[in-house]
Amino acid sequence: MTSLQIRSLLSPPNLQEANHDAVFFVNSRFQSFDDLGGLENAVLEAKQREDELKANLAISQASVDDLVARTREAAQTHTQTAQSLALQRHSLADELSYLFHQLTSAMSDGDSESTLLEDIETLHRNLKELESVKGYVQIIEHALKRSEAACEQIRSSPTAAPFTYASVTEYQALQEYVTKVSDACASVEDGAGKQTLNLVSFLEKIRDKCWADIKGSLSASLLAAAERLRWPMQVDYVAASPEDRKNFERAFSDLLKLQNIGEQLRPPNAKERPEKDGLYPLQALIQPISLRFKYHFEGTRQTNRLDKPEWYFTHVLNVMHEHRPFMETVIQPLLSSTEHRGIVAWREFTLLLFPLLSRKLRRSMPSLLPHPPLLAHTIYQTLVFDAAVGEEGFSLAGTSAGGRDKGDKWDGVSDVILGKEEWFAAWMDGERQFADNQYHEIIGAVNAWHIAEDEDGEDLGHTHELRSTSSARRLKALVEQVTDRYSPLPHFAHRTRFLITVQIPILENYYGRILSSLDAFETLSSAFVRAVPGALSVSLGRDDGTVKVDTRRLTDGVEGVQRLCKAWLSARYIEAAMEGWGEELFFLELWTEINHRASLRSQALAASSLPDPRAVGSAVPQETVFEELVAQYEKLVHRAEDMIVQQVCGEVEGGLKAHFAAITSPNPNHKIVDDELGLSQTLLGPISLLSTHLTFLRTTLPQPVMTALYRRIAARLAEHILQRQILYRGHISGREGKSIHAECELWVETCQSGLGGALSGGRNRVQAPWLKLLQAGRLVGLEGDAWDNVGRATFGTQGQEEWEDLMLEVTNASEIPREEVQRILKSRDDCRY
Repeated sequence: MTSLQIRSLLSPPNLQEANHDAVFFVNSRFQSFDDLGGLENAVLEAKQREDELKANLAISQASVDDLVARTREAAQTHTQTAQSLALQRHSLADELSYLFHQLTSAMSDGDSESTLLEDIETLHRNLKELESVKGYVQIIEHALKRSEAACEQIRSSPTAAPFTYASVTEYQALQEYVTKVSDACASVEDGAGKQTLNLVSFLEKIRDKCWADIKGSLSASLLAAAERLRWPMQVDYVAASPEDRKNFERAFSDLLKLQNIGEQLRPPNAKERPEKDGLYPLQALIQPISLRFKYHFEGTRQTNRLDKPEWYFTHVLNVMHEHRPFMETVIQPLLSSTEHRGIVAWREFTLLLFPLLSRKLRRSMPSLLPHPPLLAHTIYQTLVFDAAVGEEGFSLAGTSAGGRDKGDKWDGVSDVILGKEEWFAAWMDGERQFADNQYHEIIGAVNAWHIAEDEDGEDLGHTHELRSTSSARRLKALVEQVTDRYSPLPHFAHRTRFLITVQIPILENYYGRILSSLDAFETLSSAFVRAVPGALSVSLGRDDGTVKVDTRRLTDGVEGVQRLCKAWLSARYIEAAMEGWGEELFFLELWTEINHRASLRSQALAASSLPDPRAVGSAVPQETVFEELVAQYEKLVHRAEDMIVQQVCGEVEGGLKAHFAAITSPNPNHKIVDDELGLSQTLLGPISLLSTHLTFLRTTLPQPVMTALYRRIAARLAEHILQRQILYRGHISGREGKSIHAECELWVETCQSGLGGALSGGRNRVQAPWLKLLQAGRLVGLEGDAWDNVGRATFGTQGQEEWEDLMLEVTNASEIPREEVQRILKSRDDCRY
């Protein structure tokens, strides 16, 4: 029963509803008067019903009271039970929370301790690891026992017994065991892969150590036998006792057999060949030599000097030379009877000496790098050593290192330094700095631009007569010194870097210095109209920062031409030197390699002073490595020649201005040198200046160059004099004509005197550039019948050939065309045509 039902039953009766039900009952039962007879019975029934209901009410009330009492007791009991259960629930919740925190991982909170579960898990894990370690230790213990047994088997074997496979049975067992473990570990999953690999690696080390101990035991026997032969001193094998020779040969043979067995038993090594590989017996013989090398050159003795690398290189060369007869007469026959008959004993022995030097160089490099001179000296001695070894006939052919990745080519001990980029770069930087210092010392010398005297033995091919300045000679020697320093380099890549980084910049700087001096000369010289910016290549006095210099003294006269000749001699001398260098085999090979290798071509493209290697392709290059620089210097030479011509002609033409002014505007105070010829004093200055210039050029420049310059100077002066003194002068009198004729002849005489016989062919070659002027002068100086004949022939109808013959007869020249001759003749006052 629900609480709602209980509440409904306990509610008091509803009187209104009772009255309504009573009225409804009377109305429905007593509908008429006749029905009132049964009213009493109805009342009686109602009273009975009331009495029953009261009795039932009393019973119900008692039941209700009893039920309510019991319910209250049950409710109190349930409340107490619920409270007890709530307390138990909270207690269980607290206990559950405690247990939860106890089971939470200790890693989640750095301050909490490990849980019991974690401790149990850790113990289980440690137990498994210990079981694994126990297995590993047992494996290693077994391998170590096998190793000790293998070494003991070698030590306990009879000395006189031959060495066979039976002597290494224990090592074979060790090898098989290591292989078995390795195969087993290879099948293990990746979960323990790292540990498995470490175990295999350790077992392989044990196996290799065991083999090294076996090898060391037999090597000790060989060394003991070799000491009785006075090894490592020079061995007199013939003088040794037969027993000592027999013991040595047997120990040598045992080591060879061990190596053969090892090649069959031991797994092949896929790595590159270590430096110390080689024949076992020769490795053993190297040991006392190595100890002596360390004693002298790696200890505290005075022989261990950083600045004397040639000492230990010479020591190794001496060892190679001293023991060569022993290797060729004793060791080589021993090898010829074995599987190693293809090995050349002396080359193999030499190959095993190189690690001594490699180790020494590597240990010395940290001390050498801060000192570029010592580093350069060490590298130079290393290259000298490599060259000396090569001259002795050493190569990798016939050695244990031959026929591998690089074939029979030996890189040399120098590759220890040159093969490491930072060491090679340090050397390159030192060499470049040294070359720059030498260059600046050459340029800054007091006599840098003095014309040097000819040196005996100087050979520049077709320019053997060429003089030069001191700076050019010293620069040539510097470049050749640089070539000598890097020509022994074995790799073309290193040679190319040396050429581009050290050598080419020296030639470029010298070119720029000469170019700037020519620019400065053009700026300061009065003979040049245009001003070209540049710096003068001479020392200038300074006062309060202002340059004070007499430019006329620097550029005029012989001193000015001398400066141009110095520039010409310097440029031409270096140009000729580069032409000779370019034809040398060293530079021809280098340029060919640059054109054929892409890596070298990329370096050459970065150097603007080298020819473009891309234009050659795979064909043989036709130009030389210095072709571009030669062209640049050739332009300098031509420019200097043009400036010499301009300077000489400009000065002579400037001196002639006063003479031309004097003869075109007669002055009563003007003095005549020769009354008969009418020569003016104003002509003496230009003639003397030309003679002085020609004399200087003749004594300074080569004869072919002097000849070419003379022709250009003479042709220009002749044209200038012809234009100013004859063609554009105006009317000329007969006396003036004779004077002009005398002056023209005087120019030729002056040139012949200034040249001093420098031109072969005599006067004819001297006057060749002056022929046009001479012909004009002789024409204006004609008199009498000769003048009349020339006039009639020139202005008449005489044929061209006959007219030319007449010109040759009268003037000894036929350089001027007929129309111009007519013009010249008309310039005479007495011309009738």
